Amino acid sequence: MSEEIKIFIKPFILFVVINLVSSKGCVQLDSFSFEKVASKFKASLVKFDAAYPYGPKQEEYEKVCEASSNIDDLLVVEIAVKDYGEKENSDLAKKYGIEKDDYPVVKLFIQGKTEPLSFDKDEDFSADNLKKFIRSKSKVYIGCTGCIQAFDELASKFTKEKSLENKKKLLLNAEDLWDKAKGNQEHKSAEIYVKIMRKLLEKGDEFLASETTRVENLLKGKVSKEKKEEMQQRINILQAFKSPVHDEL
Repeated sequence: MSEEIKIFIKPFILFVVINLVSSKGCVQLDSFSFEKVASKFKASLVKFDAAYPYGPKQEEYEKVCEASSNIDDLLVVEIAVKDYGEKENSDLAKKYGIEKDDYPVVKLFIQGKTEPLSFDKDEDFSADNLKKFIRSKSKVYIGCTGCIQAFDELASKFTKEKSLENKKKLLLNAEDLWDKAKGNQEHKSAEIYVKIMRKLLEKGDEFLASETTRVENLLKGKVSKEKKEEMQQRINILQAFKSPVHDEL
């Protein structure tokens, strides 16, 4: 192979490798850059994993990476830990008590706090659960599939509110937002929020539990991929009424 061809091929190979190991919206960091970069953000979601991760869990993490791309206060990171050669980033994994057999390990670093929070390894490793983890443990909002921030905030207020009259006012606010919804998906999601509020006013708080159980049971049956996605979005919206946007820190 001539030197001219080698000079052309090397950058091409490097370009292919970088694109294979990088996820959209995700930052690849190492032992030298991690703390310097992550400390600049209110929250940093970090996945410690093998050098070339693949499979369903990686695909779910990539969904979170992509969803975070327009959230200024959130950094989503991948740290490739190598157990060969110079064993890059193994020191960083060791610092946080991470073993190879546990990969992937996801931790949430909160600005101003010294110790990170760990994503529960017994929890289903899904994009929506990772988003809930971020939202519940930090003051950074990242919506689950089908959710809308303005409606999530109204849902949280609706749940906390004791006054029937004030609940009705929040419903009116939601109906106004529904009228302003843009696009088919946003309109569908807005409709679900509003209908849940109406049912809660009609049937009381027990509606949340019964409706969640009903939809979860439907999900266990034979349904199309599109219907399954639709029902999962409904569950995500129902959960917005069950807990505040974030835990008290």
